[in-house]
Amino acid sequence: MAQLTPAQKDAYWRKTSRLMWTILFLWFVFSFGVQLFAVQLNEIKFLGFPLGFYMAAQGSLIAFVVLCFWNASAQNKIDEEFGVSED
Repeated sequence: MAQLTPAQKDAYWRKTSRLMWTILFLWFVFSFGVQLFAVQLNEIKFLGFPLGFYMAAQGSLIAFVVLCFWNASAQNKIDEEFGVSED
């Protein structure tokens, strides 16, 4: 692992923290936000199903998987930028 200066450590943590809070916010939106508006979303049809039902049944799960892959990819880029990536 590369030796980072205190300034580099702070920059690394800021980027990692920003990514973490973004992922957490999006997780919250897909977990609770979409469900709070399910009645209004049911007026919209998606693939023949009411959007609120679709998001509860499949859409949120798809969003969680996408968030996991995005988080891993983005964190790898941050690690490579600061020279602390795994080989």
